Amino acid sequence: MYYVGMPPSYFYLIDVLSQKICTYVVCVLICLQKIRLNQTFKGLSYDFCVSESFCSMTFTKTVPALAECFSTLILWKAGDTIKSRLPIYFRARFSHVQSIIDCFEIEIEKPSDPIKQTLTWSNYKKCNTLKYLISSTPDGYINYVSSGFDGRTSDIKITDSCGYLDVLPDGAGVMADRGFKGVAPALEKKSCSLIRPPSVSATQKSSKDEVRLSKRIASLRIHIERVIRRVREFSLLKPHACVNKKLVKYVDCIVVIACGLINLQAPIISKHV
Repeated sequence: MYYVGMPPSYFYLIDVLSQKICTYVVCVLICLQKIRLNQTFKGLSYDFCVSESFCSMTFTKTVPALAECFSTLILWKAGDTIKSRLPIYFRARFSHVQSIIDCFEIEIEKPSDPIKQTLTWSNYKKCNTLKYLISSTPDGYINYVSSGFDGRTSDIKITDSCGYLDVLPDGAGVMADRGFKGVAPALEKKSCSLIRPPSVSATQKSSKDEVRLSKRIASLRIHIERVIRRVREFSLLKPHACVNKKLVKYVDCIVVIACGLINLQAPIISKHV
């Protein structure tokens, strides 16, 4: 778990992956350890007794193939399956929820192109970032992750254009925070409902029922934050890891690999909780 983020019971998959993508086991380990610990290629060369250039070349050649394999672990399960695994606190009022969504950002090195600098600048993070939409079931299984968008892209625009709405089943419930209010019309077209905390007005005091509903939704929506926290356990994807310019084009693949590995780990929350 420490070196590659994979539970011991799934270690056999390393051999399976090496055979599937026709490479050496050491190449798979170099990639997974780089993602998990964000070691330099020089450090990896010492660990695996190979050259620094071999580690760098192996990473750039192997990561896309690994991502293709791990993408099969990120899938949208049938509604009945999701419902059968609902944590107990969802069952009374939010039993139709199939997806909890949020966005997370990953810092990248400042691009040399001024236009790319502007597009990737995040006012929220105060640095250049790539932004991803992630969705999980109520028990924490990642069932969708988008490709990366420029850091200045709004959550609503990402949701509308990343392909999430294409895989979302008709009639599903989607839980999100207030920032996703604008996606409600698109969800209504698919007969889906948006569950979010009531809007807050600076001039009007919230009612007791609204406050109570906000707290209830926040206590359940926090599970997607716990999922994102697991993503951040991969050091290359920490908020301020600052991905090297040469590796930026591989971040989408890295995110997919991390999410696939997370789905092999123990559930975020037990269905009995």
